[in-house]
Amino acid sequence: MSRPPAPSPAAAGCPPPRRPPGAKRLANEARILKAAEEVFATAGFAGARTAAIARRAGVPKANLHYYFGTKEALYRRLLETILEVWLAMGDSIRPEADPAHAFAAYIAAKVEHSRRRPYASKVFANEMLHGAPQLRGYLRRELRRWVAAKAKVIEGWVAAGRMAPVEARHLFFVIWAMTQTYADFDVQVAAVLGRKRLAARDYQAAAALITRLVLRGAGLKG
Repeated sequence: MSRPPAPSPAAAGCPPPRRPPGAKRLANEARILKAAEEVFATAGFAGARTAAIARRAGVPKANLHYYFGTKEALYRRLLETILEVWLAMGDSIRPEADPAHAFAAYIAAKVEHSRRRPYASKVFANEMLHGAPQLRGYLRRELRRWVAAKAKVIEGWVAAGRMAPVEARHLFFVIWAMTQTYADFDVQVAAVLGRKRLAARDYQAAAALITRLVLRGAGLKG
């Protein structure tokens, strides 16, 4: 005989489970960061206004300043979150991984991110075009260490005869350029392809081609 379903907390006279502390703040911060990503990408840092970001996020301007303080602090936080996501995409590049699968996964993640969050790449590109005033230290420390660690993995694969010799650091520059162009220059790509905007199949075709070029250049099959 089946047991009756357990009563819900409300039906049993118990209060519903509480959300974790800070959940509302985290949700509001995420909304503000998403809105900031779009505004900074389209208006640039100088042209962006916190009022416009708050309006797009659907929160009072006072809340934005409560969570992030200044426009500069919000911009730095946004850049850091973009870089954190990008660096996490390289988790597939580890010593025990198959090189072909690792590169394919990394490229697929980068192209998919360009499809889902083109504004993030545009914010980063704008920062670079202006000399990286906010990210210069991050680039020279965290990013440099990340590239060095991943290059060491690739050099290990080369030494073990698992792939052809390549200059690992420049390989990353090439992958970044090829994958992020579908975010930074999506308007150009769409125009050349005769579309109003890029479709999912365009990103899939791009990922397939980039993967094939990288694997062949590294002497890998995929």
